Amino acid sequence: MPSKGNSFAAWFRDWMLPLAIVCGIGLYLFYHFTTFLRPAGPVLHVVVSEGQRLVIALLLFFQFVRIRPQELRLRRWHIFALLLQIGGFIGFAALAARLPDGSARILSECAMLCLICPTASAAGVITDRLRGSLAETVTYLLVVNLAATLLIPTVIPMVRPSAELGFWQYVFRIAAKVFPVLVLPCLLAWLVRYTMPRLQAQLFRWAPNSFYIWFFGLLLAMILATRALLLSHLGAGAIAGIVGVSLATCALQFWAGRHAGGDRATRITAGQSLGQKNTGFLIWLGYNYLTPVTSVAGGLYAIWQNIFNSWQLYRENHREA
Repeated sequence: MPSKGNSFAAWFRDWMLPLAIVCGIGLYLFYHFTTFLRPAGPVLHVVVSEGQRLVIALLLFFQFVRIRPQELRLRRWHIFALLLQIGGFIGFAALAARLPDGSARILSECAMLCLICPTASAAGVITDRLRGSLAETVTYLLVVNLAATLLIPTVIPMVRPSAELGFWQYVFRIAAKVFPVLVLPCLLAWLVRYTMPRLQAQLFRWAPNSFYIWFFGLLLAMILATRALLLSHLGAGAIAGIVGVSLATCALQFWAGRHAGGDRATRITAGQSLGQKNTGFLIWLGYNYLTPVTSVAGGLYAIWQNIFNSWQLYRENHREA
């Protein structure tokens, strides 16, 4: 008969992502409607946003610990996924540049952000739990972050010509956002691998438990998402439009990844790599370089992708049982 501890662990695995979503939304609503906490708002925002970056870096570190550099190889589906993201981004950017200011332009900008947004660090964690390929997910994560860092600064000034920053300033600012949470964990993990083999072996054994770190990452992401939605002051019609765009782009990318070909493991890997986004980066990019209300798309996308992943994990856990 299973122990109470094992029963709780199984329950937590099943409901971890929905619990994080509810807790994140609830915590921000508590802050928002509690007047005596308002003066601490700027400090709390920095703590939450930087805390999320730290969680992302930790997740990536434990993924790189498990992967040898020789395992990072390009696959055919990598090219398919990258072309889909780049093509969709450029297409909606061109449409947005031709539209006058208004709801249609905002929705086009939301779509372009949802399509170019790089893969989330947690994609590797979820892929691993679903028995996909961690190495292929991390490979695509590296490739799409590099592509986004170079492509976004080129395209955004065409959509918003009034932007004050030039091309290289855009590149360096976005790279500064990406480098600490993407490159440093990789370098540190491989430094440990080749210089401290005993520590690397211990970290390798513990790495599968990094799945539980994502609880805190998702909780912080939902705090930021709820904040973006409440501070946007959008009307019901505009919110409905952004809901539709974020849900459609999320469903499209998970579906396209799942139909990229290959065996079951490849379909799972491609679906997670293409569909699961770094929504914190999406919110930051929309708020700072496009119309601030476009950041709401990132918050809503976070909800859709994690509802879908919760269902996938629940099904996988019960399939194993």
